[in-house]
Amino acid sequence: MLDRFGEITNAMDLSFLLGVLAQTLSIYTVVLIVRVLLSWFPNLDWGNPVLSAVSSITDPYLNVFRGLIPPLGGLDLSAIIAFIALNLLQQLLASASASFYSGGFGY
Repeated sequence: MLDRFGEITNAMDLSFLLGVLAQTLSIYTVVLIVRVLLSWFPNLDWGNPVLSAVSSITDPYLNVFRGLIPPLGGLDLSAIIAFIALNLLQQLLASASASFYSGGFGY
């Protein structure tokens, strides 16, 4: 059975982990923005290793939303929904991290 100090340490560890996940999502958001901006240039060589890596990292996530929202008149709105979902998840993780860190974990 853990004492109060052990519970606080575990809460701080969980807070740190949630903070790292939130920061990782921030980095992923930047990569996703780069991917969306690059999609505006149809003549890019997606065989380029850097572009291929960006595409392979972001396309599985974007494809989830492309399956839900079909393009309207050639305009792909799925990226907007993908950004909203990613932002909500990021805010949820950051809020949970702050809650655990500030002691809002039930004690």
